[in-house]
Amino acid sequence: MPIPTKQEWKQIAERFYSVWNIPNCIGAVDGKHVRIEKLPNSGSTNFNYKGYHSIVLMACCDADGLFTMIECGYAGRNSDGGIFRASAIKYWLTHSGLDIPSPSRLPNDINESLCPFYLVGDEAFPLSTYLMRPYSKRILDNTKRIFNYRLSRGRKTIECAFGMMCEKFQVLNSPIRCRDVEKINGIIKSVCVLHNFVRKREGIQYRTSQHDENVSDGVAVSPLQNDNMPNIEINIRSSANDIRNYLANYFITPHASLPWQWKYCI
Repeated sequence: MPIPTKQEWKQIAERFYSVWNIPNCIGAVDGKHVRIEKLPNSGSTNFNYKGYHSIVLMACCDADGLFTMIECGYAGRNSDGGIFRASAIKYWLTHSGLDIPSPSRLPNDINESLCPFYLVGDEAFPLSTYLMRPYSKRILDNTKRIFNYRLSRGRKTIECAFGMMCEKFQVLNSPIRCRDVEKINGIIKSVCVLHNFVRKREGIQYRTSQHDENVSDGVAVSPLQNDNMPNIEINIRSSANDIRNYLANYFITPHASLPWQWKYCI
């Protein structure tokens, strides 16, 4: 499972935009609790909040559910956010070790601002310039609801990837009976690689959103007045919150909005 090159990251981002309508996204990230039998002398180390012993797989995938980066071996008692903070994925993201492309202008954006490429995750992950998470449900207005909906369209690919993997490989649907952590990690990694192999060879790619929804040609008209969101511009020094606000405003502009998003979110 080689790390994508700069050109491959751009192709992944283009695919996310054409299928899930989320620009500059290079992957969805999430953790998967793989059920195991209790390891000897492990106490409650691997006992998770779901009520069973597990080892956590932290993974990123592309727009078609193919894994691009995986890490496993983390104890089940840890949260997804805590695992991500300690992961090699985060280390190489913060130390520019993944050859991610430079920030670029969003499609059809009337501003000249350059938006960085980023991963998408759920509420468990920390907000940063390279990882977008949803707005908290306690502070939602219509613009933020639209952002959360558009983000979820891209984020669900990792959930689907985990689901397809579990359906193909029954070893993940029952506790893995092994006392050696390294062997368990080897099983999990092998399943991820085989998932990619089967998906490329026999899988069906997701269709673009124009075929999935009854979308009319032309420009979607926004019924919102930006909900008093500030009209901001971003640059390489902008904070993660500014970038998220910029994307939220971008998603309700006439040339970036989706005709059906108003029905689902407002």
